[in-house]
Amino acid sequence: MHHVIALGFFDGVHMGHAALMKRTRQLAEHLGVPSMALTFDRHPDEIVKEIQVPLLNTTDERREIIKKRFAIDEVRFAVFDREMMTTPWERYVEDTLISELGAIHLVVGHDHRFGYMGEGTAEKLQKLCKSRGIGCDIIPKVELNGVTVSSTYIRSLIAEGDAERAAQYLGYRHFITGEAIPGRGIGSKALYATANIAMPKALVSPAFGVYATRVLVDGAVYDAVTNIGRNPTVGETPSVSVESHLLGFSGDLYGKTLRVFFYKYLRKEQKFPNVTALKAQIAEDIKNAQAFLSAAPPPEIV
Repeated sequence: MHHVIALGFFDGVHMGHAALMKRTRQLAEHLGVPSMALTFDRHPDEIVKEIQVPLLNTTDERREIIKKRFAIDEVRFAVFDREMMTTPWERYVEDTLISELGAIHLVVGHDHRFGYMGEGTAEKLQKLCKSRGIGCDIIPKVELNGVTVSSTYIRSLIAEGDAERAAQYLGYRHFITGEAIPGRGIGSKALYATANIAMPKALVSPAFGVYATRVLVDGAVYDAVTNIGRNPTVGETPSVSVESHLLGFSGDLYGKTLRVFFYKYLRKEQKFPNVTALKAQIAEDIKNAQAFLSAAPPPEIV
């Protein structure tokens, strides 16, 4: 089967990637063939440079965003290993893209590199495609407020707690998905009932602190206040937790899948002298979150 294929790692599936995805879909509809996004199961730097790159979303989330936001027909994850790393770029194009996947048109970003030693570039790809009678579009860089939109930049925004600016560059609210796990029970007994999920180790952690958020659970979205950190007031935890108090919700959330959307950074995580002082501050956090969320649009990826 023939395809129009978008190539890239697509971490975050941000505004820069959006231009690429929209062009891919447009071409596929024009040519009457399915659209595909071809990405990798891990960041290439894990193999090439042997470093762990904290990502913006999981592979499942990447697939979901690409399909829901851009209606791409298929998202395929190629295995990036040492064999892939050492494959000459021409062979990758000929064997994988053309022969195996049936590419009749490719869409790449201006800075796309691939193949052994990164020798494959967007310009080389376009030239080879022309010789084979295959289309190839190169999408120029996308800028916002004078800054090039990139996964690296967005990761830095999230790590700094700038949820609002991150949303501008992503094109949607950054989110974390996880299963609600038992906490230590302190919140429900002395403070406010919370739902806890573990911070996924493969993802970039938002700056520690308190956020105005919205939480999706069982198809419903609730305004919430979320703390990212280790809870220093009630006994610091060894691992990072994502702890949310859902406003207007009552019930048991253990075992349910939660999606936490980050809207605004309210304050840093801090240690209070006692639980009473912490409870008073949480009440203030709830007021501040409600004030901000009352005028905020609903989350995009539900």
